[in-house]
Amino acid sequence: MEFAIIAAGEGSRLRKEGFNLPKPLLPLHGVPLIERLIRVFAKEGAQQVHVIINRQSPELKTFLTHTAFELPIILIEEDTPSSLHSFALLVKNNPAWTSCCLTTTDTVFRPHEFHEYLTAFHQKSDADAFMAVTPFVDDESPLYVNTDDELHVEAFLDKATAGTKFVSGGIYCFRKAAMDCALRSVAAGNSRMRNFQRALLENDLNVDAFVFEKVVDIDHLKDRIVAERFLSEEVS
Repeated sequence: MEFAIIAAGEGSRLRKEGFNLPKPLLPLHGVPLIERLIRVFAKEGAQQVHVIINRQSPELKTFLTHTAFELPIILIEEDTPSSLHSFALLVKNNPAWTSCCLTTTDTVFRPHEFHEYLTAFHQKSDADAFMAVTPFVDDESPLYVNTDDELHVEAFLDKATAGTKFVSGGIYCFRKAAMDCALRSVAAGNSRMRNFQRALLENDLNVDAFVFEKVVDIDHLKDRIVAERFLSEEVS
């Protein structure tokens, strides 16, 4: 399995609040968001980590190329219009991939839950896509996820319905059919990850969910406080 991080956003909201570095460099307990992700991936057996960044992030490029990680960082520096386009570029550049784990750089989760998630994905050989979901609503524009009792995904929604229990956690595992669907989705004019996820269902792919107790999304400086408290709970 390959591991990849989308770190190509501008982090404009954080800059407006006074953090003048790229969002992936925002520290949690002194460790930048992207470093934390890379080290979690390494503990899960990643042989390398693919990272896509934009061309307006020289500080991030310097950090990734000069930090002594315990595994290689495969860096793509490209301006893309959306996270979906970033993912599609990763897939296009790596046609030999048969499965991958993808996260956004601002996703904060407990490592032990991530380990359980990867274990479950490997056991679900029939899952084309395996989505992290959580009942904890933290995102400003959450993607709601409806599932059946066996956690097969039935719908991705912009608004919750009466039976909605979960939102997307921004952590994904994909197999080949889902990655091919991402390429087709971009070619069809889709520009949002949530529309690609809907396309997975429209193309009758098998999409399952895995429940995380909590996933914290970092958009504002106040979110760092929530995330650090969350991670402190893990240690205590």
